Formats: sequence, C-alpha cells, structure tokens
Amino acid sequence: MPMFISNRRTLQIMGMLIGGKWSAQDQRPADANGDFVRPVSPFRNTIEAVGERFPPTAGRYHLFVNAGCPWAYRTILYRALKGLTDIIGISYTLPAAGAEGWTFGNEPEPLLGARHLHEIYTRADQTFTGRVTVPVLWDFEENTIVNNESADIIRMLGSAFDDLPGVSNVDYYPQARAPEIDALNETIYANVNNGVYRCGFAQSQSAYDTAYDALFATLDDLDQRLSSRRYLCGDLITEADWRLFATLVRFDTAYYGQFRCNRNRLVDFENLWPYTRDLFQQPGVADTVDLEAIKGIYYGSRPPGILPKGPEINFLEPHSRG
Repeated sequence: MPMFISNRRTLQIMGMLIGGKWSAQDQRPADANGDFVRPVSPFRNTIEAVGERFPPTAGRYHLFVNAGCPWAYRTILYRALKGLTDIIGISYTLPAAGAEGWTFGNEPEPLLGARHLHEIYTRADQTFTGRVTVPVLWDFEENTIVNNESADIIRMLGSAFDDLPGVSNVDYYPQARAPEIDALNETIYANVNNGVYRCGFAQSQSAYDTAYDALFATLDDLDQRLSSRRYLCGDLITEADWRLFATLVRFDTAYYGQFRCNRNRLVDFENLWPYTRDLFQQPGVADTVDLEAIKGIYYGSRPPGILPKGPEINFLEPHSRG
C-alpha cells in the first residue's frame, strides 16, 4: 500500500475553510465561560459489509494523518495493531501546521496531488465550511472522505476488515464488555483526551481550573483502578486502554508543559506510568509513537517554533505488570 511521509519542519498555525475557500479565521471556539468547545466532525460514514456503499476492500481506503496528533494517532495505532498496513495506505502531514493548516510540505502528496489537507476536504466537497482536521479516511473509488472522526474510524478498523487475509482477529471492543468500555471512554474523553485541550485552550481562569481539576481527579481515579488490574477492564486490553494511551504517551512531552497540565507528570503516577510502558511495549506499538512529531505539533506551530530537547522518557523500562 502507498505511504507518503513529508520532510518535517515547523510552521505557523491554522484557520478553516469557508465555502470551500481557505480563511485565517480562528478555529478554537469557546463558550461564554471561556471553556474550549470541540466542534463535531462532519463526515460520519461507515465501512460496512460487502454490498453496502463502503465495503471493506483492500486498497480502496487511505488515511491522511498527523503523527503528533492524538486523535490521528488512534488510527495510526489501530492500523498497526490490526495488521492493516497492506490494506489501508497512509500519508503524513508535517507535524506543525502552516499558514494554510496541515500541510504536506513543499511537494504535493503524490496520491491526490494536494499540498495542504484542506485540498483533500474540498476534493470531497467543493463548498465545505468548517475545520480541517486529522484523521481523514479517504475512499479512492468514490473520491470522497468516508469519515474524519477518530472514534468512528478506530471502531471500523477494529472489526470491519477482519475477514480479509492477514488481518488480526483481536477484538478490542468485545460486546460483553461494551457497556464498561463505553462508560470508560466517555469519562476519559471528557476529562483526559479532551480535558488536556480544555486546559490548554481555556479562555478564562475558571474554565482552566475546572478542566485541570477534572483531569487530575480522573487520572487519580484511573491510577487507583489500575492498582488492582493490569488494564482498565481487567486482563484484556480494550479500546478504552488505547484511547487513554494516545493521551498518556504525549503527557510529559506536551501537555505537562505546553498545556499547563502540571500538577504532576505521568512518570509520577504509581500505576499509570508502568501501565503506559506496558502498552507501549505491546508488539508493533513502539513503531507508531513519534516523539519528535509530538514536539513538532505542540511546539512547532507556536511562534517562535522552538522544539524542546527533553524530556527524557524511557518507555522501554520494564513495567512489571505481567
């Protein structure tokens, strides 16, 4: 399957599409209390069974991602975990956003000839208005975006292609555990995955304080939960673990400093830190984590674009959670 990786550099931050035209308009909305509000993803189609509009077919779909972004990272991770690297192609934007948002660099990405991700969006909808986000799951047959919501995409990658040769049959969303996983996902999304952004993008002290307190209260609860079980739902790794991992693996590098999530570091947690190392050391996971891209997206997009040299984090230290 095709893969395109841009040369990395630091650039300036982004705007949005309005009626299919790029605008430098701010795209970080806040409510009346100054709390960051994440807009809803607009493309929400589903890869389903053969005979439906988007069937699970090898070579038909492609991911456009940013390796530093935690939402896009979910799809990068699932593509690797499920053995989909020969079935779904992938293209990476530069880590830092530029004057026209996510960019592929000086040269167009070779599959659709786009210099910027917003050109992928207008290829699907010439009059699109909204934020231009990653990940994007593209369909070559209909030349359109199937979905740009990471939660939907990983659920599809988790099971839709299981009947194809070479795909792992590991189920990270077993129906018997679905209610527990859904409840964990809801809390983790609100207070951790999106909670770090509510801290970082807060527009008032009270909004920041509320998000900060919810973030660390939830991390404390999860740390306690992991004191008596290896993973969030027991001895089985589930979708809830991977969704949490996408934030934890970035925590000390990005959120602790850049987003003011600084009560304590991930490495200070008695159970969350070895748990994160346990997940990092699962087969194929380490290769999906790009710490330089993580620094690039969180520091390179903000003037003056200086990337921190640290912190030094040893994700390969024995976790002793077997």
